[in-house]
Amino acid sequence: MIVDAHAHIEGLPGCSWLDPPELMVGLLDEAGIERAIVMTYVDAPGDFGAYDPIEYVAAACRKFPARLWGFARLDPGRGAAARELLARCVGELGFKGLKLHPFGYRLSPDGPETVELVRVAASYKAPVLLHCGDEDYTRPLELLRLAKACPEATLVFGHMGGYFHVRDAIAVARECPNVFLETSGMPYPERIAEAVKELGPERVIFASDGPGCDPRLEVLKVERAGLRGSALDRVLGENILELLEKLSPR
Repeated sequence: MIVDAHAHIEGLPGCSWLDPPELMVGLLDEAGIERAIVMTYVDAPGDFGAYDPIEYVAAACRKFPARLWGFARLDPGRGAAARELLARCVGELGFKGLKLHPFGYRLSPDGPETVELVRVAASYKAPVLLHCGDEDYTRPLELLRLAKACPEATLVFGHMGGYFHVRDAIAVARECPNVFLETSGMPYPERIAEAVKELGPERVIFASDGPGCDPRLEVLKVERAGLRGSALDRVLGENILELLEKLSPR
């Protein structure tokens, strides 16, 4: 069973990336992926007129209940509003976790607003997917501070350091047992193999970041890392399923 731990849908009018859930489900079918975690490109809460990104994800998950799970992409800078929205998403709407993209809202990943929001996620045992790449606020050694500030939280480093910071991401995960590395968008199969060797297959999670990245190619990238048997099964699906099983909505 292959599970995509990071994919996108979006319905914001005028957005340059309008990706309906039907598009993502079609890509999953082409790649042989059974389920995906989806989120928007925009951060809630926000001023989007009649468009509600959280409801858009919730509606997509209701339409495709056997294929899609939702993560809430939120802006910690919205303070209590973001924390209350996360509690509603996980506690009432059935969302499975939190997505943070610090480069988008330009906040330090270990700032008080972010730490408070991540601690809400941790209180539900909900994983936190963080953009981890080459941009300001997202590099692994910056995210390290958040991992140390919130050891009770499960942090998934999306893109495992991008193009130029993969070895830093592996080093952070080696230091912090609450950090997992996610494979999407990072172009080097050999770095996936290196992460599995350094951390064990239990700490590496497959994702596509589709539709921006082709899920078929992202699956192939993991396969080309040379993983076999139970290690491949863990990376392609079992690890993220185990994290989601820990979720405890109150």
